[in-house]
Amino acid sequence: MKIIVLGSGLVGGPMALDLSRDNGFEVTVADINQENLNRLTERQKSGVFSRSLKTIAADLSVPSAVIRLVSEYDMVINAVPGFMGFQTLKAIIEAGKNVVDIAFFIEDPFELDDLARRKNVIAIMDMGVAPGMCNVLIGYADHLLDVTDNILYMVGGLPEIREWPYEYKAVFSPVDVIEEYTRPARYIENGKSIVKPALSDPELLDFSGIGTLEAFNTDGLRSLAFTIKCPNMKEKTLRYPGHIEKMRVLRETGFFSHEEIEVNGIRIKPMDLTAKLLFPKWKMKEGEVDITVMKVVVEGRKEGKPLRYTWDLFDKYDPETGIHSMARTTGYSATVALRMIAAGLYKHKGISVPEFIGKHPECVKFLLSGLQQRGVNYRETIE
Repeated sequence: MKIIVLGSGLVGGPMALDLSRDNGFEVTVADINQENLNRLTERQKSGVFSRSLKTIAADLSVPSAVIRLVSEYDMVINAVPGFMGFQTLKAIIEAGKNVVDIAFFIEDPFELDDLARRKNVIAIMDMGVAPGMCNVLIGYADHLLDVTDNILYMVGGLPEIREWPYEYKAVFSPVDVIEEYTRPARYIENGKSIVKPALSDPELLDFSGIGTLEAFNTDGLRSLAFTIKCPNMKEKTLRYPGHIEKMRVLRETGFFSHEEIEVNGIRIKPMDLTAKLLFPKWKMKEGEVDITVMKVVVEGRKEGKPLRYTWDLFDKYDPETGIHSMARTTGYSATVALRMIAAGLYKHKGISVPEFIGKHPECVKFLLSGLQQRGVNYRETIE
């Protein structure tokens, strides 16, 4: 089976490497950045990933070029940046190819549902860690319960070593991180949609293996807000204590603004300046250890009795492969989902969000088992 991964960045590259381990897959990765492709090829030659991997330098921002490119392949993983994710996914569907998507774009993916059905395409959206596996587990618990009353999930990707001034490193696109801090946070409370500023409602919580973290509102419910019937649903992001205040100061001062201002006769976007100054300090260094921590809690009732499902994830950088934790927990969720489609376990034509997969216990088992084989372990507690 011929697989193509679109995008060879922090997560796209490791996904291509993981897929290349399968004897039944012939894997190609495409990206406009030749440096990323060269780095991927060198890593593949290191010996940990022994099978061959093809690379193609291509401009994925042109939908017609994407259609031509993917037409030669059986399945696609879409790992392009969020701002071009929707148009890229549409092109993949136009080509009639099954796809797993982790572009995490802001557009409504269900606008492409009719097209995907007409093209007989299986398209799984948001198949990372959060959104992604958290949605799968929430959908699974909701499927098992008679009534779902409360849903809460909290997730964070962090460096193991805290370095001043930010004590943070971007384990995915820094632009997308900033988007989380500026976009209003939406959640469900007592059956009503509530909107609050991002970074609001801070609280300190203790997590095994890492200690005290601060949790705050971000706009992470995405499709769950309308696919799951539950009166109380909330998502929070986790960082080391102190991060909220630093980000609020930058945001309220205007450093995250995309509106041009004039500086000495030159018009610039403050965000462009922020990217030049801030993002280098957030760059994860080669061999630097990162941590992914997540807790998913679903409460409800089964046969009239209260029941709570909890899943805990604590994952770290893998020194053997040199792959960061966020790439593992996000990317491997997508690659195992692709294997799930290839095995014929998931057959829903059209657009699927991960919570749809949760309605199929055999698919949930397949995903959790595949992730466990790659060292990503979800600990389940039922009370």
